[in-house]
Amino acid sequence: MSDQHNNQGVVVVTEEVCQAIMGRSDAFTAVENVFAAMSKNTAYNFPVIREAIGHADALYGFKSGFDRDSMVLGLKSGGYWPGNVEKGLTNHQSTVILFDPDTGKLKSLVGGNYLTAVRTAASSAVSIAHLARQDSKVLGMIGAGHQSTFQLRAAVEQRNFEKVVGWNIDPERLSILAEVCAELSLPFESVSREELCALSDVIITITSAFEALLDNAWIKPGTHIACMGTDTKGKQEVDAKLFRTATVFTDELAQSITIGEAQHAIQSGLIVESDIVPIGEVINGTNSGRTSEDEITLFDGTGVGLQDLAVASVAAELAQAKGQAFYINL
Repeated sequence: MSDQHNNQGVVVVTEEVCQAIMGRSDAFTAVENVFAAMSKNTAYNFPVIREAIGHADALYGFKSGFDRDSMVLGLKSGGYWPGNVEKGLTNHQSTVILFDPDTGKLKSLVGGNYLTAVRTAASSAVSIAHLARQDSKVLGMIGAGHQSTFQLRAAVEQRNFEKVVGWNIDPERLSILAEVCAELSLPFESVSREELCALSDVIITITSAFEALLDNAWIKPGTHIACMGTDTKGKQEVDAKLFRTATVFTDELAQSITIGEAQHAIQSGLIVESDIVPIGEVINGTNSGRTSEDEITLFDGTGVGLQDLAVASVAAELAQAKGQAFYINL
């Protein structure tokens, strides 16, 4: 940020501006760079705080960290308010606060709702780019909530998919995925979970499930699975035995084994922590990633604060460059 911008005060980027300026390719690059920096230990996530506040059934917390490579310091604060949908608001509400790493001065306030969806989708897209077979033709989507359309749009840019198949606990919700596929001129079909596994080369799970939705025996050789819904103790989307079958990668080891999809395989002794590879090692070339066409690869995407800080920092730079930021003096 130039001195001229610093003199104008704290940079503020609204939700509307984030949606207008932050594209999928910008988010992909920001997240990929963060995973690479984490793997080199030049970026650090600080311990996550997440609490039930005892009001409005809300979960509130913050994720924070420092990326020395990109010189990004800050936190994302917010949480989940289940009653918001009745008020015409998004259930997930968050704001990203960035500080100057040299002085500690407040630098930017950036709307975090849209960016959270974009960075989560970028995370699975990075895993597909680095781990899925090049000839992957069918994409399987498990889940059709708010986040699913972001996941779908980001995923189809990584391989030449010819078809999308989907399953959701409420099949009518799949219409939102069908609409995106129609817009992208991709055939879409609603199928059973077992059929989805038989057809798909890449599978994204993006649900809030607390039980295995996919059975280990259903997954065919060569599949890449991105598990993106499990971010809390107790949640689960796939059979824990799959962690013995697949080569497992993650965004952050500490979260993967405690609140991520790997928690169940770890607890039952199916794998140990050293069986899980940080995806940053694949990005940096210190791990080869997929080693055969028949290998099943699994990415445990738990979501880390540094992803939020990275995309918010890029959004702040883009907003200033395009003249769409505004400034306040505190």
